[in-house]
Amino acid sequence: MPPVNRCPWSTSDPLYVRYHDEEWGVPERRPRALFEKLILDGFQAGLSWLIILRKRDAFRRAFHGFDPERIARWRTARVEKLMQDAGIVRNRAKIEGTVANARGYLRIEQEGGFAPFLWQFVRGRTKRNAWKSLRQIPAETPESQAMSKALRARGFTFVGPTICYAFMQAVGMVDDHLVSCFRHGVAADGS
Repeated sequence: MPPVNRCPWSTSDPLYVRYHDEEWGVPERRPRALFEKLILDGFQAGLSWLIILRKRDAFRRAFHGFDPERIARWRTARVEKLMQDAGIVRNRAKIEGTVANARGYLRIEQEGGFAPFLWQFVRGRTKRNAWKSLRQIPAETPESQAMSKALRARGFTFVGPTICYAFMQAVGMVDDHLVSCFRHGVAADGS
């Protein structure tokens, strides 16, 4: 059997390989799943995504399955408790930002829905790119800049244009699998 070609960033760890093959770039439209991924991308800032993947189950437990309604009601005592949880990234600003983001999520849901709000930045469809090397992939785009600005206007934190672009890649708003990767063009088709 011939070897499978993958994006080079995904080959260093079995967890990364599974994430690349099964999740990264697959279009996601469930609001809570989008919220989770956006929060985790914010926690990843300054760290390796592999660290976040390894802690994802602990994050899910600590953040009540990323339930925005519960998180939006958190007060200082809950933040303090999470600051003692070694299973997650213990960054006070990011934990407090998650509370603000949950409140922003609830506002956007009332305005017409979190998923449509986010997907509007790619006109509701996956943008398929044709990169041949990792060096070609931008850190941010006009779309991620617009998403960042709109999220910040609704009270979100840790949603700069680079974080938003990483999020857009992760949830399949853009297909940034290299053209040599066996996943290029596949996930955008919903498979």
